[in-house]
Amino acid sequence: MSVHEHAGQTAAWATIRLTVNGEEHTVTAPPMKRLLDVLREDLHLTGTKEGCGEGECGSCSVRLNGELVNSCLVPALQAQGAKIQTVEGLRLEDGLHPLQEAFLRCGGAQCGICTPGMLMAAAQLLAQNPHPSTAEIREGLAGNLCRCTGFMRIFEAVAAAAGVAERPAALEGGDAR
Repeated sequence: MSVHEHAGQTAAWATIRLTVNGEEHTVTAPPMKRLLDVLREDLHLTGTKEGCGEGECGSCSVRLNGELVNSCLVPALQAQGAKIQTVEGLRLEDGLHPLQEAFLRCGGAQCGICTPGMLMAAAQLLAQNPHPSTAEIREGLAGNLCRCTGFMRIFEAVAAAAGVAERPAALEGGDAR
């Protein structure tokens, strides 16, 4: 950590090196600045959304060293040396990721606030379990809230991307928790 002058005040700022979506970045920021803000403000990766700012909704979910985290709860300094994947990093060289295509096809994306976090949670789930059951899909997305779709189209999109034969729409209810 080094000391930098900022806005006429001397404060401890950290030089943080991290790899985001395969690209190395160096950011100078207050050590307790949220990873969410570093991604959006410093790196201009605005796909990651802030929903609640308290780690309750999952809209800001990213993969940090292979683990799904709420970026609104991660201090920037904790990301030192980390490998981070945001929703922008899901895109494939030749087009959309199968999850992104399935969300479009199944109507799993509506207002767009929860969609990046849902996609990241689904990507994490499929990385760990390529053929999840409906119950496993529901559990894998349990930390993400959606106020538009009632979850069923989102569950269907994840099942479609995974090639799961079982149809989540056949289940009653819609709350992912």
